[in-house]
Amino acid sequence: MPELPEVQALVEFLRERTEGLVVTGVELGSISVLKTFTPPPQALVGAPVDGVARHGKFLDLDCGGTHLVFHLARAGWLRWSDAMPATVLRPGKSPIALRVRFDDASGFDLTEAGTKKSLAAYVVGDPGLVPGIASLGPDPLTDDFTLEVFAAIAASHRMQVKGMLRDQSIIAGVGNAYSDEVLHVAKLSPFALAATLDAEEVERLYTALRATLTGAVTAASGKPAKELKDAKRAGMRVHGRTGQTCPECGDVVREVSFADSSLQYCATCQTGGKPLADRRTSKFLK
Repeated sequence: MPELPEVQALVEFLRERTEGLVVTGVELGSISVLKTFTPPPQALVGAPVDGVARHGKFLDLDCGGTHLVFHLARAGWLRWSDAMPATVLRPGKSPIALRVRFDDASGFDLTEAGTKKSLAAYVVGDPGLVPGIASLGPDPLTDDFTLEVFAAIAASHRMQVKGMLRDQSIIAGVGNAYSDEVLHVAKLSPFALAATLDAEEVERLYTALRATLTGAVTAASGKPAKELKDAKRAGMRVHGRTGQTCPECGDVVREVSFADSSLQYCATCQTGGKPLADRRTSKFLK
């Protein structure tokens, strides 16, 4: 799933390539991808691209005051083409959910792999009308996201710290992968309760959160959209690296599996050397 660093890189990528362009077509390959009805997608046609922005994991194209907002979900991606095919996209079984064309013949497709379709697009006059944006918590890379703000957030949530980091209504933009990375850098168990962290642990987690995301944004910046997935995987310390060596201490990277996801961690770095039981309500193995 694209998270804050990849989405920010896509914003920069689109901002550079769409400057001065006008939308000439919007085609749906999947009727269900569009979550709004008014204004229709055709309202974007003929409008200039005035800006590209990010709200958490949402991308926002401002086209003459009408916004195309989309969330790539778990298996979605943006595929750019300098010369889009002339064939009009038709709803069907194609992995292409939505296509946008510009007046220089370029454009992009929003694609989604797999059978579970979660990619979502919205055409709105105000991004704040998108429910997922309206409920977002603060962005962890803004200047006003201070240690004091983060400490107050942690103190008010008696929940596992990994869940707090992933909850978009608490902190915007962090998902499964970067929460694993942040917790590894902070040397904290993913099952530690946020409200019970002491001041030193809170500061450590805050510093790790900001540094990890800032580093990932820098690493992704300037890369073409097609290279971002591989770059993300290559930059991971523990996430997706079960059975490999921890780059910090040399221990093996371990995994806890859930029904539809998993987390990775290092027992030596994060849990005092004690492996976590592989179930959702895990406590330390006795």
